[in-house]
Amino acid sequence: MAEKEMSFLDHLEELRWHLVRSFAAIFVIAIVVFINIEFVFNEVLLAHLKPDFATYRFFCEVFSSLGIESSFCNIKFKQTLQALNPTQQLMTGIWSSLILGFVVAFPYVLWEMWRFISPGLHESERKKSRGFIFISSLLFFLGALFSYYVILPMSVYFFYNFSIGDAIVNNFKLEAYVSLITNTLLGVSVFFELPIIIFFLSKIGLVTPQFLKKYRKHALVLVLILSAIITPPDVASQVIVTVPIMILYEISIHISSIVIKKQQKNVTKSPRV
Repeated sequence: MAEKEMSFLDHLEELRWHLVRSFAAIFVIAIVVFINIEFVFNEVLLAHLKPDFATYRFFCEVFSSLGIESSFCNIKFKQTLQALNPTQQLMTGIWSSLILGFVVAFPYVLWEMWRFISPGLHESERKKSRGFIFISSLLFFLGALFSYYVILPMSVYFFYNFSIGDAIVNNFKLEAYVSLITNTLLGVSVFFELPIIIFFLSKIGLVTPQFLKKYRKHALVLVLILSAIITPPDVASQVIVTVPIMILYEISIHISSIVIKKQQKNVTKSPRV
């Protein structure tokens, strides 16, 4: 029996409930995070200020074993941040909890959005897309881990030690520091969704493998510039950041090529049906 076709208002109502459930999941996790906010700040958000952070020790050992001098072996941070108004610690804690709530709840939010979109797809399209949630979530969390253990330690070290004059002292605000951590964590996690984004853009014809190959060098230059900005000024650190991102770009080209070839095959087969 065919399902009854939904009106535009019915679709809006359905979308509303999917969004309500998604936000509810984010808020529930955010509340749990906020209840444990002291532990979350000391052990997660402020962990990069500790000289014995796992990434610093790992890079120090690797570079030392290769006979390369590395600033990661002699790290010193001023481990205090400023809260300049009475509500800043509270509001920073609330905002950080919401962002971490979204990060943790991402697979569920994605599942809710998929439940809204999937009824509009053909059965064959639904079958082919069964791994969508798993792959998207995997890429998202890989981005979060890469950001937390690679990009953020190097960024924190660079900005804490960068100076344009002896008369200027780095004494950062709590809000600014936490924004650096959470925005980078969220931004890189979303950036790791590049293969998924390219897949859908190729599906609707906005991106082709030829386009991506044509601008590969431009993408490399852009990534190198960004790497130079967010990492300490040494080649090894910039390579560590650049390589995974360019691998994602190459994977995206391959994905786009597969999508275009399948579409071309379907076009050539359709007149014979």
